[in-house]
Parts: sequence; structure tokens; C-alpha cells
Amino acid sequence: MKKSFLKLNNILLWVLCSILVTACTEFLEPSIEKDNVTLLAPGDKIVSPNYTQTFKWEPVEHALKYRLQIVTPDFDAIEEYVLDTLISDTKYTISLAPGNYEWRVRGENGSTQTSYVKRTLNIAYSSIKQQSVRLLAPSNGFQTNQKDLSFKWEQLYGATKYRFQVDSNNFADESKIMYEVVIPSNEQTFTFLKERAFQWRVRAENDTAQSKWSTIYGVIFDKTPPAIPVLQSPADNQSVSLPAILQWNAVAGAEKYKLYVYKADSTTLYSSSFPTVTSTTSFSFNLGTVGEKIYWKVAAIDKAGNESALSKFRKFIVSQ
Repeated sequence: MKKSFLKLNNILLWVLCSILVTACTEFLEPSIEKDNVTLLAPGDKIVSPNYTQTFKWEPVEHALKYRLQIVTPDFDAIEEYVLDTLISDTKYTISLAPGNYEWRVRGENGSTQTSYVKRTLNIAYSSIKQQSVRLLAPSNGFQTNQKDLSFKWEQLYGATKYRFQVDSNNFADESKIMYEVVIPSNEQTFTFLKERAFQWRVRAENDTAQSKWSTIYGVIFDKTPPAIPVLQSPADNQSVSLPAILQWNAVAGAEKYKLYVYKADSTTLYSSSFPTVTSTTSFSFNLGTVGEKIYWKVAAIDKAGNESALSKFRKFIVSQ
């Protein structure tokens, strides 16, 4: 009997330890101190005539972000920190002036990091004819309901001015460009007059040469709000137990929804958590007391930031 009891205790202890080990594995962040980042491009000791460079590396398992540093001329005798950024992507594009550079990358998570891996790079002087401007903002495909929008691009070494163009026909007819301006800076505000899709591009220039045109980016000006959501459940004045699952229909073009929940007077927001924004068409409400009347309504928000009118009010009664 005693042996059986000890055997049962050992089994229970083993099961408990297994559960604890599994739980700890799930919650403890794996160390990446012994891992290494594998750099892909540009190659080590490369001499390139291209001012715009894309730095790439392989992902490291359990790394959440990567620190990329670029200096000139090297880390042993730093003259300038050109870049020190922490990103989640495994590539980064930047325009550099001619010169010698050293760059390095390490992986990081919440508690550990890998060692740095570094390479050298030489950007050779060349005419801006061989270069192109890198667009920064707005991103390609950006949608907005703001009439005035700021456009930004990277400065290009050797340029003294920039030709900024906006069109709505994808620059198919060079003689009928919608908007063009030549400016010395790398930022310009454009005012949209109609709701439609636009395209924009930039070219660097100096007194003797012109760069290639940048990649064409699209931007959509949209001030039309989406349709009003239709509430689905619970039905109006229905008694429901908690948590109450509030549901409404999906609205075409909507990217997210704004949910308002009110107390029994239908004017006081239920808590400071409301209104709340969600990307789904339902919400689990777990507040309230038995017999309490709770009101709610929903608005839809599209990608451009337009907000629909609010849906009709509904109320439900907490049953238990």
C-alpha cells in the first residue's frame, strides 16, 4: 500500500513538473544570444554607383526586431552615425551620399540580442542621371479624406531641385500632367479638388542633369462615408445573459467599426472604454447587473478615415 501511494505521488509529481515546464516554455522568451544574423545584401566590400541601397538579411528565429546601424567611414573611427534604427522587417532602403560606409545588424527580442554582424560598402560618385528618388510618404495605395496632403521623398546627393508631379491618368500623356512644380526641398503639399485616384512621382535635377523618375505611387482622395451598419443581435429589448455578444453586419469598404455603449439613460457612456474601435463585426460585453438596461449603436469607418452615421439605437436587458 505504501509503495503504491509513493508510486502515485511520483506520477503526480512528474505530471506537475511536465505542466510547469510546458508553461514556462510558453512564457519564457527563448535566448538568441548564440544566434547570428546572416547578411544578404549588399555584399561585403562592394563598390556601387547606386546611391539608393537596400540592406537585407535573413530572419532569426525568436528575434522580434533588428537593429541596423550605418556609419561612415567605419565603427572604429566613426565620423557620422548615418542611421541607427530598430525595425521588425528584414530589409531597409536608404539613399546614401558617395563615400565609405560600414553597416551592421543584430537581432533582438525582449530580453536578449545576437552579436552584430557587419560589412563595408563604398558608394562611388556618379551622375544623378543613373539615380532615382525614393518616395517616402504617403505610402503607395494610401487613402485619405484630408484635402491637403503632404508628400515627402528622400533627398538625392547631387540634386539641387526636385520636380514633383501629380496626375489622375497615370502620366499617360506627358503634355497633360495635372500638376507640376519644381522646388528645392523634398516635401510638397498638394490640395485635392475631386474625389478620385491620383498618382505622383518625383525627379531630381541640377543645372546639368536629371535623374530617372521615381517609382509611381498611388493615392486615393475619398470623402464619401461608408454605409450605416445594421445591428443584428441581440434583438431590441431582448433579455440576455452575460457576456452579451453584440453583432452587426459587415459594411462594404469599412475597415473598422466604432461601438458606443450607454447606460440606462441612453446618453451616458457605460465606461471610459467606450466608444471602442474594433476591426470585427462583434463585441463581447461583460459588464452590467441583473435587470440593467444597456443601449448600444455602431458606426463604420473606411480606410480613408470617413465615418458613417450611427446605426439605430438598440437596448438589451441583463438577465443574469
